[in-house]
Order: sequence, then structure tokens, then C-alpha cells
Amino acid sequence: MLLHIPNVLTHDELRQARQLLAEAPWEDGLATAGAQSALVKHNLQLAQTSPQAQALGSLVLVALNRNALFFSAALPNRIFPPMFNCYQGGMTFGNHVDNAVRSDPFSGQWLRTDVSCTLFFTDPDEYQGGELIVEDTYGSHAVKLPAGDMILYPSTSVHRVEPVTAGARLASFFWTQSMIRDDNRRAMLFDMDSAISSLRQRHGDSEETVNLTSVYHNLLRQWSEV
Repeated sequence: MLLHIPNVLTHDELRQARQLLAEAPWEDGLATAGAQSALVKHNLQLAQTSPQAQALGSLVLVALNRNALFFSAALPNRIFPPMFNCYQGGMTFGNHVDNAVRSDPFSGQWLRTDVSCTLFFTDPDEYQGGELIVEDTYGSHAVKLPAGDMILYPSTSVHRVEPVTAGARLASFFWTQSMIRDDNRRAMLFDMDSAISSLRQRHGDSEETVNLTSVYHNLLRQWSEV
């Protein structure tokens, strides 16, 4: 499931984030690259232990925790501490698949990467190129969203970032271990939850809505890994 989640950050949060990013001590993105991705990764990142990265990470997590659409789509069990990157001057990240598991740098816990997310801090007219290309069974999807918006997609997807030929592309990226490991089941639950919400808005808590809600929670209970 590929999902655009708009307005994850407020205007005030976005302004605060841009100020922190302007002071950021960028380093070579190869510092966190795996063996395969190191061959195609050319960007800048913030060290996760830097004060700016930790302040930005807290800001992003607060925004995610209040976002109902993110919760419904990702059904998060654990979220990897958000990371931050910059592409400029022709930087790019070629085709790759995210590592299946990652170790939290602060807790040491291992996290399975089920859902990948990119949260944009710069608007599309601030840089040229830099599209996130996500491959799935329906072909290639180019993603370049307004500042404050986020794209969510399965971590099993082959994806890349096209070269940034002018300006700078600033974003946060992170992974979620979902309560629902399987993407197809996660997508079905998201569709059901969306339909229930729509029915509730139109008809209130009718008998049919209550019954569908019961089915949703029973499926979540049966499939979840918590």
C-alpha cells in the first residue's frame, strides 16, 4: 500500500524543523548504509546522536502520535527513531530495498521494517529532481510532496531517489514495525477502517456499523503480533 498522508506537520512545527535543519551538522550518508545500498547511496545525513536530530526526532514522533491516518495505515507497534537526510548537488540514492531489521541506536532493540516513511521538509519548487521512485506490481510511482506531507509504503518495495540537480531536498525517513506483518492484511484493515469511519459519519453507530467494527477488531486481534 502506497499512501500520501498530508499535513503531518503544522506550520509552526515545519518552521521549527527548518530552523534546526539550517544548523545541522551534516555527514556522509554512507555512515548508515548497508553493504548493498552503500554502492548506490550518495547523500548527507544527520548523526542520530546530534542535538538537532534528537530534537527533530521528538517533533516528528509527536506529530505521528496524533495522526489518525498514520495509525490506521501503519498500525504501529514500534517506530524506529526518525532519521534525516539532505540531497543536493547531484546527490542520489539508486535502486535498493531497505534492510529487513534494524537495531535501535538508543535502546539496542531490534526492529523489523514493515513500513517505510518519508516526511518532506522542503516544497517541490525548492529543488529540482529528487523524486522518490517506488516500484510495485503496478509499476513505478514518482513521489514529490509538499513540505509537511509524508509518503508511506511497504518496506519490501524497491525504491530510489532521483538526482537533485538544483536546490536541496530535506526529509525525514524512518521505519515502523507494524502490529500486522503482512502488507495485504494491513491494507485490508486500512480499507475496512476507512469504510467504517465513512459509514459512521453518514449514519452514526448503526447496527451495521457496530457489526463491521466488531469484524475489524476481531481480525486485528487474530492477525496482530504484539
